[in-house]
Amino acid sequence: MPNLTPWRAVLAFGFVSLAADMVYEGARSITGPLLAGLGASALAVGLITGAGEAAALLFRLVSGPLADRTARYWALTIFGYGLTAICVPLLAVAPFLGGAGLAVAAVLIISERIGKAVRSPAKSALLAEAAGAVGRGRGFAVHKALDQVGAFAGPLIVAGVVALTAGVIWPAPALLAIPGVASMILLVWLRPRFPAPAAVHRSDVAGEGRLPARFHWFAASAGLATGGLVTFGLISFHASRTGLIPLALVPVLYAGAMAAGALSALASGHLYDRWGARVLYALPVLAAATPALALSGGTAAIVAGTLLWGAAVGVQDSTVKALVADLVPAPRRATAYGVFAAVQGVAALGGGIVAGALYEQSLTLLAIVFAVAQLVAMILLAITLRKR
Repeated sequence: MPNLTPWRAVLAFGFVSLAADMVYEGARSITGPLLAGLGASALAVGLITGAGEAAALLFRLVSGPLADRTARYWALTIFGYGLTAICVPLLAVAPFLGGAGLAVAAVLIISERIGKAVRSPAKSALLAEAAGAVGRGRGFAVHKALDQVGAFAGPLIVAGVVALTAGVIWPAPALLAIPGVASMILLVWLRPRFPAPAAVHRSDVAGEGRLPARFHWFAASAGLATGGLVTFGLISFHASRTGLIPLALVPVLYAGAMAAGALSALASGHLYDRWGARVLYALPVLAAATPALALSGGTAAIVAGTLLWGAAVGVQDSTVKALVADLVPAPRRATAYGVFAAVQGVAALGGGIVAGALYEQSLTLLAIVFAVAQLVAMILLAITLRKR
């Protein structure tokens, strides 16, 4: 069976992510109201969503080296996507479990994020291999843009279901089983048409050595940027709690953020290949402005802040990964993505807890603390680029 060309491989991975993102981004768009309906407080929402993001990142510290060591890039990718395809539809069961519903929902949300942790380093290594021939900035950007199409469509599906059911949430995750199955079918089709990088690099892994120092500086910078970016779970909790955004429109708000993320990924990826990594200075700027707007008392400000949040996530999930691939030798990329994500995971957990706690005390203090974190992230990025 002939292998795909690099661009076709990038596009194929993009369509897999498109289908999978319909599943988990559709679910994430309604996570805050879903947990609130099960009895969660603001602190609980911050803790659960923060723990979910931490799991999605920390477990990559294991799955990344495992991918490089065993060369099972495809097996880990398929298993991780499988967890997402299973856990999200099962959220439909939580409202029928009484007092246990909140605990079950929390477990499913975190388990779905673990699935992302299992697949992401291996998938990113596969994608970096394909994108290397077309420009990593553009390759990761096009993949992220397709990814965001799914992230845009999923929340719209959820919004439509919630509107049709007069505010009942559980049918929405059940319906997301359909794109979940589609993502698995696409993966099975793609696997024999694109070989794992092990075919080229496996012999080099034994002498891999340490990751470069400049990589660790960049990981610290990205970690602070992640910790200082409030989760959409808290944003949606605030929007629905204040009544400024109707429940049925919360997923639409999330869809808008995903559209903003697609545009920011394409723009930053294109500029990365032309101007280099200094384009990443935009990330802490976007993230610093998000809390003051998204957690404000005005509808327009919440919408604007959510769009900035989406733009920051778009850069964070695309062009940031291109720089990681350029900083680290190919045989160590899955390991590097795992370590990188672990740093982000610790920051995400801390950021989620801090945001949830400060939300109940002072929104002004929350915005100030997170802005300071982004300033430090920018300084660390400057150090990274000087060393590079």
